[in-house]
Amino acid sequence: MKSFLISTVFVFLASSFAWSDAGQFSFASLFTDSLVLQRQTDVNLWGNGTPGSTVSITTSWGKTARAVVQPDGRWKTTIRTPDAGGPYDLTATEKGTSLTLHDVLIGEVWVCSGQSNMEMPLGGWPPNDTIANADQEVHNANFPNIRMFFVQPTVSIDPKDECTGSWKACTPQTARTFSAAAYYFGRKLYRELHVPIGLIQSTWGGTPVEAWTSEQYISQTDRYKNFHAALEKARHDIAVLLPWLAAHPVMTIPDKPADVRYTGLYFGDSVCAAAGFDDSKWKTMMLPTLWEQAAIGPFDGTVWFRKTVTIPRDWIGKTLVIELGPIDDYDRTYINGVFVGGMETGTPYNLKRVFDIPAEIVKDTVVTIAVRVVDTGGGGGLWGTKESMKLHPKGTGESIGLAGAWKYLPVAEFRNSRFYLFDIASQEYYQRPNVSMEINPYIPTTLFNGMIAPLIPYSMKGVIWYQGEANVDNPAAYDTLFPLMIDNWRADWKRNFPFYYVQIAPFSYGPASASQFLRESQLHALAVPNTGMAVTLDIGTARTIHPSDKTDVGERLARWALAKDYKKKMAYSGPLYISYKVKNSSVVLSFDYADGLTIKPNNGKTYFQIAGADKVFHDADAVVKGKTIVVSSPDVTKPIAVRYGWANVVQGTLFNKAGLPASSFRTDTWNR
Repeated sequence: MKSFLISTVFVFLASSFAWSDAGQFSFASLFTDSLVLQRQTDVNLWGNGTPGSTVSITTSWGKTARAVVQPDGRWKTTIRTPDAGGPYDLTATEKGTSLTLHDVLIGEVWVCSGQSNMEMPLGGWPPNDTIANADQEVHNANFPNIRMFFVQPTVSIDPKDECTGSWKACTPQTARTFSAAAYYFGRKLYRELHVPIGLIQSTWGGTPVEAWTSEQYISQTDRYKNFHAALEKARHDIAVLLPWLAAHPVMTIPDKPADVRYTGLYFGDSVCAAAGFDDSKWKTMMLPTLWEQAAIGPFDGTVWFRKTVTIPRDWIGKTLVIELGPIDDYDRTYINGVFVGGMETGTPYNLKRVFDIPAEIVKDTVVTIAVRVVDTGGGGGLWGTKESMKLHPKGTGESIGLAGAWKYLPVAEFRNSRFYLFDIASQEYYQRPNVSMEINPYIPTTLFNGMIAPLIPYSMKGVIWYQGEANVDNPAAYDTLFPLMIDNWRADWKRNFPFYYVQIAPFSYGPASASQFLRESQLHALAVPNTGMAVTLDIGTARTIHPSDKTDVGERLARWALAKDYKKKMAYSGPLYISYKVKNSSVVLSFDYADGLTIKPNNGKTYFQIAGADKVFHDADAVVKGKTIVVSSPDVTKPIAVRYGWANVVQGTLFNKAGLPASSFRTDTWNR
């Protein structure tokens, strides 16, 4: 049964969902029924119309405005909003045609952006990435005056004017698939302010800060000073590729919850599973590997892998087990044309695939393995170790290794939430036009163009942001890139709005990574005016990059907004290291936001370390004295530096009386 609608359409991807044709009277896509407008503000309104005509705006709160449609077919105006309230109606009229937005609320609007930890929905991504108390939280998520707009994930080589989405009231059904961090942020604001709250979610998992920054700003950096030339070459290549793709059948994604969105996919590709299918002309790839690092390169979509192996004769008629290691993202595995297992729900990219092969399909010494992999972003493919890929009789120590050469064929390309289907018989993918640089969500500017530019200049209060994991490998660059992106957004909105962000949580990034340096870059970003940082040093885990506690994340962000923007008297920051001084054989650390400093050791560890002139750090004793902490160790008699929480995986132990944790920090500047 086909779960997706398949049809032949012609779409120019880089400008899909662009402005309607001039003359078609409309609001811009952000303006739908049930929207929230920023209160007591001259809010921006815009849309399309017939050049030269006049658009009249009327509202049920008594304000009016007018705009003249420009030669490019666009109109824009502002209208004053009252204090919080609603529901209201807002009507735009052009040449006798009226468009009315119903159920309009006036309140506080926030943009919620970043990578997967902001994207992670209230319902979680089971089985391995879950939200604490998800079922109960979803059940209770009934707030008609909290409204949510989800921006459909879109990449673009040029800035777009429109996005796809609609405003929806917060119900258990809508909240389940909406950002958990954003939901908890909005809920805290609503409970404290008692006004309507509007949340605009614009997120894409696994993406670097560069992707969220405009070409104009990213080109100001030494790292990307030649990016404009590369982008111009890519524009030329894409202009060839996109019409080629647009001539193919398109499979659109239905409106399903995120955890089951990619179940039951059908690409007209079932022939690739057959034991007798002729794959002799398919190309070869060495597995395991992510295909971005191998023959395919940057590519999101569906790829079949096939391999034929010879098994011992005494395995015939026995139950076998196939182990393929982890597969990114989703898979279906067939043995001799028979489906034996797969993972198509949740986020199973890091789960090992181990499937039983029924004895009745093991009829010969020749076994044909076919694996279909669907990757929707980031790395794709069978990416474990060589040892994790094997075939063996169940319950025995015998095995045949499956690492090595596999045949492969991409059968569908995934772009802007659509699958473009390739002809299998002609192996059409191999004729795909080459491009010098793929336009995907990991390339600078692509998400700014596709998912931020369309929001500008929607009137809002501020931004919350959770991102940084994708930049862990280059924290020195993040020192520049993150503040640059903030400046970029503020300049384009023409407002110095508040920008509150989450410091990434502890996670086992691997021995080659040191995420504490990225956390340090985020700590440095507090020097940017009108910013605030929610620390998560106490809620991370080694096993998942997606902490289940998003309640504290959202509410810690909300504390910054409530204290700074809404003048509520509440603590909003954990202790922030200010300075140190050496006193005899100890180091005395001073902090801001230090009322009620307390240290809560974790299994006897405080995660404070101290070093002498040899720069070797030793676990240290840490004692609170007022708003200072005295750090010492019997192994260091002449200390020169202290570090706290300085590792990929730690557990925050330093808090103030509000229960807010301190960021990791260091007094030295070695290896910066």
